Amino acid sequence: GTLTQNRMTVAHMWFDKMIVEADTTEDQSGVAHEKGSSTWMALAQIGALCNHAEFKPNQDNISILRRDCIGDASEIAILKFIESSVGNVMDKRAKNKLVAEIPFNSTNKYQVSVHELANDKRYLLVMKGAPERILDRCSTILINGNEYPLDLEIKQSYNHAYEELGGLGERVLGFCHYYLPVDQYPKGFLFKTEEEQNFPLEGLRFLGLLSMIDPPRAAVPDAVSKCRSAGIKVIMVTGDHPIAAKAIAKGVGIISEGNECVEDIAQRLNINVEDVKKGDAKACVIHGSKLKDISQNDLDEILRTHTEIVFARTSPQQKLIIVEGCQRVGSIVAVTGDGVNDSPALKKADIGVAMGIAGSDVSKQAADMILLDDNFASIVTGVEEGRLIFDNLKKSIVYTLTSNIPEITPFLMYILFGIPLPLGTVTILCIDLGTDLIPAISLAYEKAESDIMKRKPRDPSHDKLVNERLISVAYGMIGMAQACGGFFTYFVIMAENGFMPSDLFGIRTRWDDMNVNTLPDSYGNEWTYHQRKELELTCQTAFFTTIVVVQWGTLIASKTRKLSLFSQGMGNWFLNFGLFFETALAIFLQYTPGINMGLRLRPMNFSWWFTGLPYTFLIIISDEIRRYILRRYPKGWVEQETYY
Repeated sequence: GTLTQNRMTVAHMWFDKMIVEADTTEDQSGVAHEKGSSTWMALAQIGALCNHAEFKPNQDNISILRRDCIGDASEIAILKFIESSVGNVMDKRAKNKLVAEIPFNSTNKYQVSVHELANDKRYLLVMKGAPERILDRCSTILINGNEYPLDLEIKQSYNHAYEELGGLGERVLGFCHYYLPVDQYPKGFLFKTEEEQNFPLEGLRFLGLLSMIDPPRAAVPDAVSKCRSAGIKVIMVTGDHPIAAKAIAKGVGIISEGNECVEDIAQRLNINVEDVKKGDAKACVIHGSKLKDISQNDLDEILRTHTEIVFARTSPQQKLIIVEGCQRVGSIVAVTGDGVNDSPALKKADIGVAMGIAGSDVSKQAADMILLDDNFASIVTGVEEGRLIFDNLKKSIVYTLTSNIPEITPFLMYILFGIPLPLGTVTILCIDLGTDLIPAISLAYEKAESDIMKRKPRDPSHDKLVNERLISVAYGMIGMAQACGGFFTYFVIMAENGFMPSDLFGIRTRWDDMNVNTLPDSYGNEWTYHQRKELELTCQTAFFTTIVVVQWGTLIASKTRKLSLFSQGMGNWFLNFGLFFETALAIFLQYTPGINMGLRLRPMNFSWWFTGLPYTFLIIISDEIRRYILRRYPKGWVEQETYY
């Protein structure tokens, strides 16, 4: 149901030593089979009685195949098929009363029920389940109304049919029955179905096989392909027969075209399985019975060396063994489950995923995540969305951190080199609580980069959300370029007003002295304290404005971590609005009378807006070059040191 649509349809049957195609047309006008066969009638009787599926009420005017049902997908398929072919399933159940039952479970892999017959004094025991389990409990077979012992020839015919139907990717069920002797099981006999049953489960009569097809979900092959390109290994764990499991795995791409199992290689080369060289087979299908006998080391070796793995006829308990094996070889494991017995595996896995529709309450409580549509493709969509969120968080953090350098360095220069203060504390608050807010948030709306599902999974022990590479890019590269842009604007305005850069160093004491009203500039003009402070506030406003201007470049450069900006485009309209917003807010704060005086900002010449633009382009171009080197030389020095 996770990989397939969970909408089963009966496709084929095997009885009287023949494979026949099932007629699933609404008016039964399709391929006809021998409905008068006593074997078929007995098989149809089991399909009707050993079945919990029911039609929902008030659907008499709806065609059988379109009716809504309650029950398991396999049993619903059998119910609809028997109702279409024979009719009156519910009437048959009413006439042949259920008196005892052993429900299906993943250990036994069969379901048994005992019925009191309307037209016979004997009780009828009916059983359906995994064909090999059913056949093992039978000693005879019904063929064309006659009972024969299960000899080698019949078993070979059965194996051939089983392999052919399983090879089509169909789920195959076996059916058998047994009439309980009336002298041992008279009317009113009390049947025990617990640990020690008081009725036979061996020596039964085999009737035949019935196979159902469950089409793969349309999105699953693409989802499996995405997983493979993203470095995620998809391991299929199923209760189906290995032949059917292998066919389904090939159908959805878990076993890719051209990859062979050991059995395929042995068949192609006409050699024994034991003679196939180790490492030749990239795919493998492991039966649950073999998994019991495999040592931990052998299982670990299989998980390491095979890229495509299918575990078939497994129990929920074995799912836990597989999860533990994957974790031993260093993998981070996500596992799906729906039953009560899946709970240990769901808890043990790094990410337990319970089925929202078919899952039990216990499995949902044990899981970390609930899959509402029971669709494997939704898990892959979740992986992609998780990577996108992680990417965009990194981008937003880079953008936010970069402005710390141009905010801190003015104070360092003020203290260490004695220059007039280039940036005020209130101005810093205008950046952090004003102009930077919307642009930082807008990066959360950035679309996924086209290579997001082509990257290998990150190492959670080393690739943290904030790592040393992110800090080095934010502070060492972009932040320093922003600081250079701010100081360039600061020194340009000071120079235009008569204070050359060389004369600013060490001037702080006299600059801040209220008693000095005759401080000469580089040309000998004297400045009062009030005039100096007005120039200082103008420079601080220009420094603030330059930070906004260079943050344009930072915001655009932060759109991608590895791809070119030309590939990513400017389709994030929230980000485009962020560019407009921070610019408009900066204009509003410094040119609105009253507000600018309260925030210690001053209106400045329009030309000074452009002094920081070269550094904006420097940030965009240098980061574009860095990303080009990342793509051109993967695993190179630049990637190791700067790919955050």
